[in-house]
Amino acid sequence: MFINFFYLLKREGVPVSITEWMTLMEALSKGMAASSLTSFYYLARAILVKSETNFDKYDLAFSKYFQGIETPAQISDQVLNWLENSLPPLDMNIDLEERLKYQLENLDLNELKKTFEERLKEQKAEHHGGSKWVGTGGTSPFGHSGYHPGGIRVGGASLRRSAVKVAGERKYYEFRGDETLGVRQFEVALRKLRQFTTRLEGPKDLLDLDTTISETCNNAGKLKLVWTRPSKNSVKVILLMDSGGSMGPYYRLCNQLFTAVNKTTQFKSMEIYYFHNCVYDQLYLTPTCRQSESIKTEEFLRTHNSDHKLIFVGDATMAPSELTEVNGIIDWGMTNDEPGLTWLERLAHHFPHNVWLNPVAETYWESSSSYTIQLIKKVFPMFELTVDGLEQAVKKLKVRQ
Repeated sequence: MFINFFYLLKREGVPVSITEWMTLMEALSKGMAASSLTSFYYLARAILVKSETNFDKYDLAFSKYFQGIETPAQISDQVLNWLENSLPPLDMNIDLEERLKYQLENLDLNELKKTFEERLKEQKAEHHGGSKWVGTGGTSPFGHSGYHPGGIRVGGASLRRSAVKVAGERKYYEFRGDETLGVRQFEVALRKLRQFTTRLEGPKDLLDLDTTISETCNNAGKLKLVWTRPSKNSVKVILLMDSGGSMGPYYRLCNQLFTAVNKTTQFKSMEIYYFHNCVYDQLYLTPTCRQSESIKTEEFLRTHNSDHKLIFVGDATMAPSELTEVNGIIDWGMTNDEPGLTWLERLAHHFPHNVWLNPVAETYWESSSSYTIQLIKKVFPMFELTVDGLEQAVKKLKVRQ
């Protein structure tokens, strides 16, 4: 049953296993979907989807498989007026067979839509309750404020929404792991870089709750308070951001990252520098990349030890000569005695904990026009600037390259 739905989920990127699918089949055989498409939607999602980052992919697959039904626009004003009238209370003691006559496996959405259009042509008056006409209450598949496992809502507020309609709303779009980052996601990911160490000096003025509980238990229940020194985050982060030129389309994204980084207070130190296309003899202190607001790269290396975690943010897109040639720099009135690639290799060697975050979609990294991306990938572990990409980058930063 629904085997094509299984393959569609796989194509949409939902990691569904055979074991989970057989669990869903077992749940259906026990009637846990209650012959309702909405119940099936939630049941299948609970069993098959392991992370909220895949909820949106699941919704897309569900909508495609069961085909979305929209209320036709050709509904007359007279029908809409009928539906605006006061509603009788819904009788929830109606015959069970009537409520469940639409079996999930036999639900034909195209036939349902055709029947709806025919009812609109036949109906001559407003209708409340019952199981056939377009109206309110009751168990008719057409109207609102009643009950039917898989019908079309016309007017009114959604009380028991069709699962196809629920899936089509894509409420979980922002949870996707392959979407571009926002301020909050960047903050959350950076927080995972924290590494706490306990200070060896200073007063023990922080209650050690776990040890206090343990010691109290060992002391026959008599309270024994244990104090410790507070821990401090020992992580130091350096962010190098490409500014100007081909980074123009990513200004909004970079501004979000800049905001998140500046709001971050959980690191021992966080420093931000800028470069244009590639790093050469100097790094800039502001995104305008002016020589008057810069620091020599040699001095930067001399004053920062190797325990810093280095994060590059840039599209790695430039003329190949900017990476491979002396005087390949394109900034007006400037020269470079060493190729840009040499400087990048020097930075990677000096800071063994390093990554490169690229706002360009990973599918374009291997194209013939992305030669410089391929060169830089050989120097730095490169990740796409998405939620998933940043999660992978954070894990990589905890390991020396």
